[in-house]
Amino acid sequence: MPKIGMEGARRRALISATVEAIHERGFCDATVADIARRAGVSGGLALHYFGSKKALLTATMGHLLVDLAAELKARRKTAQDPRARISAVIGASFSPDQFQAQVVSAWLAFYLQAQTDPETQRLLRVYHRRLISNLTHEFHVLLTGQEPQTGRRRAAARRAAEGTAALIDGLWLQRALARGVSDARSAIRLVEDYVERQVEAARLAEAREMGGVPGRNM
Repeated sequence: MPKIGMEGARRRALISATVEAIHERGFCDATVADIARRAGVSGGLALHYFGSKKALLTATMGHLLVDLAAELKARRKTAQDPRARISAVIGASFSPDQFQAQVVSAWLAFYLQAQTDPETQRLLRVYHRRLISNLTHEFHVLLTGQEPQTGRRRAAARRAAEGTAALIDGLWLQRALARGVSDARSAIRLVEDYVERQVEAARLAEAREMGGVPGRNM
């Protein structure tokens, strides 16, 4: 009889091996046999658990998304205000467990796979939709002190959220194409600087509307 929990442990080992194989060989060249060997199981058992290489990639992506969500949840617990919660999103995105070469390579494979695979595309859309929604909410509350409503201020908050998310994605892509040790602190600093500029610009615009800051031509 199999030991209790053995299947779960083997599944996790296969997912970890998938991340490792993608990083070292690329998704196209990483075979189920190679992944199974790295995980210490047979190729037949790997296919028994996941059915196909594509299903294994999808499961790996889902696992990394769960890890990212858990990291964000833990950081948000100590975030007391909207600005801190925005920093929690940034910090989670560049945490040691996420912003490492192997995981970055896996995410790059997901984006490439999403061009032709509807399920991968769906998972990425859900991830991005939630990311933008969360950031938009926090930016709106930060800038206005109110829950988000429709209109210009909501649109400004969404632009800031989309810019923040795009910068995070861009830094991840840069890391995927670079060599050497990941510089998470530098990446976080770049995104935090962008957030501060967005907040300052929004506050200056608000002050001008209220007549508190003269325009350039005055």
